[in-house]
Amino acid sequence: MNGIILAAVVVGGTGLMIAVLLCVASEKFKVPVDEKEIAVRECLPGNNCGGCGYAGCDGLAKAIVAGEAPVGACPVGGAPVAEQIASIMGVEAGSSEKQVAFVKCAGTCDKAKNKYIYSGNEDCISAVSVPGGGPKACEYGCMGFGSCVKVCDFDAIHVVDGIAVVDPEKCVACGKCIATCPRSLIELIPYTTSKEGVKVHCSSRGFGKPVKEVCSVGCIGCKMCTRVCESGAITVENNIAHIDYSKCTNCGACAEKCPSKIIYTV
Repeated sequence: MNGIILAAVVVGGTGLMIAVLLCVASEKFKVPVDEKEIAVRECLPGNNCGGCGYAGCDGLAKAIVAGEAPVGACPVGGAPVAEQIASIMGVEAGSSEKQVAFVKCAGTCDKAKNKYIYSGNEDCISAVSVPGGGPKACEYGCMGFGSCVKVCDFDAIHVVDGIAVVDPEKCVACGKCIATCPRSLIELIPYTTSKEGVKVHCSSRGFGKPVKEVCSVGCIGCKMCTRVCESGAITVENNIAHIDYSKCTNCGACAEKCPSKIIYTV
């Protein structure tokens, strides 16, 4: 019996000694963390999507406290989270409109032609690497294999009738679809514009007849839109129209005059 008691005392004493040593070590070697960083991290949604440009929410919280990132850098949290963080940091949140992704292509199955029947991996990145750059006749158009859909963590983008379409209500502007699209068809636009503003639904850099031979709704670079825009909000570069949304008044003149009808609101 005495042996059992002795063993228990030794084991208990050893455990107590180890616990004390661990407590001392944790205090001696602990890394100090800024209380503001902890508070900012608690405000962030925790999606760790990387849309802010940092390695997850922990990285963004550290950058905000260090003054390396603005308080409104989280695309998922938006204005409400920016206001909370601004209060912690003692600064003004500022005003910024929500941004959403927009796919610059209207080449649906009935409008855009294919060069051949594709039977490879159902993935845009794989398809663009095959001879001819994929089956779609327009070398600039959406191939509709959904690489952007696969990387979206918010179920905000789907392939409809052969092209990717963004749901502005679900999109948080994380930018993953933009980085993934091998043809750079996706850009961020103001949320209000996505709902009711004019947009150029094309990315083709071709001109005139060759464009129409592969897609019935392609931009032909005619510059008619630039001639009727009184606010100077639309320009044609590399044979494709671009809208400066900071200048656009949504008067609709460009959409009305566009011969290809590739500029419209919805």
